[in-house]
Amino acid sequence: MSATLERRPASERPLRVCLVGPSLDIVGGQAIILDRLRRRLEKLPELEVSFLPVNPRLPGPFGALQRIKYLRTVVTSAAYIWSLLRHLGRVDVVHAFSASYWSFLLAPVPAMCVGRLFGKTIVLNYRSGEADDHLANWKSAIPLARLAHATVVPSGYLVDVFRTHGLHATAIFNFVEVERIPFRQRNRAQPTFLSNRNLEPLYNVACTIRAFARVQREVPNATLTVAGDGAERASLETLARQLGLRNVCFVGRVDPDAMPALYDAADVYLNSPDIDNMPNSIIEAFAAGLPVVTTSAGGIPYIARHEENALMVTSGDDEALAAQALRLLRDPDLVTRLSACARQQCLDHYVWPSVREEWLRLYATASSAAAGRESATQPGVA
Repeated sequence: MSATLERRPASERPLRVCLVGPSLDIVGGQAIILDRLRRRLEKLPELEVSFLPVNPRLPGPFGALQRIKYLRTVVTSAAYIWSLLRHLGRVDVVHAFSASYWSFLLAPVPAMCVGRLFGKTIVLNYRSGEADDHLANWKSAIPLARLAHATVVPSGYLVDVFRTHGLHATAIFNFVEVERIPFRQRNRAQPTFLSNRNLEPLYNVACTIRAFARVQREVPNATLTVAGDGAERASLETLARQLGLRNVCFVGRVDPDAMPALYDAADVYLNSPDIDNMPNSIIEAFAAGLPVVTTSAGGIPYIARHEENALMVTSGDDEALAAQALRLLRDPDLVTRLSACARQQCLDHYVWPSVREEWLRLYATASSAAAGRESATQPGVA
């Protein structure tokens, strides 16, 4: 869909947009990105923004039910759908954040269905690196995705994935708040490493730990901070002990406001996913001037260019990941070049002024398209 419409005239009331997605109670980049977008959109006079969490907190005894496995899904889903029925009738645009698989069915699909029931404009904001497998192997995925009047993804990678499945998507990049991330031009890399991913299988943090083990054999005083939490934390801590590693600190979930200090303290960012889309952690590292060594999973090559703004290796290759990390410790000129180029790319593409108008045009265009389709279905309309 081409976003070509002008802004709404000043005489019109603001467009009422409801963001639907995870609150910060859920650990993960999607919640952080949603919160960041919400705070920026709320400041625009053209919009009136509200937020409905897919994981509402329930009071009293109902809240206790949310702590019981399986039952919490039923109780939370019921509360979520009730909140959709109560609120979406009063908005113009339903902007639903989406991951894949069951999360797709439990989070954006109810919002899109209720929004359609009320005749609202639907924007599907799909953000999962597992999109190709999801769209290929879940028969319901494509017809349900077509409930949206517009689909937005954060990278050209997902635009290409959706196209292969006959779906149109528009890319609007993630953005970072560079004013909150201290920039430090690295002209020489100290052996202080950082990992900042959820500790889940698809992000393969074990590869980072194995690569760090190879680095530490050559640089005994090297340190690694592992930020994030997830199902694999215990097994990763066990792996670090089995490898006899020193100076490895698992800090768990880190509040978004505390992450800039971790980027600033590190000199090399290690990232080794097997599946990915557009990792916000990479562009945050870019903003901090923190050199990145990463695998080339999914959409990462759409934002990282080997030898230009990052160093890339094949997924699962801890030996190559370590070798590239050691290059940074030995080559100050490479560090300087990567740090400066990555920072400039961030300022050119991944800041709020670069995406603000794209969101406004997208909402206006999607609303116009939805109105046109609605009119075309009315009796007497050609």
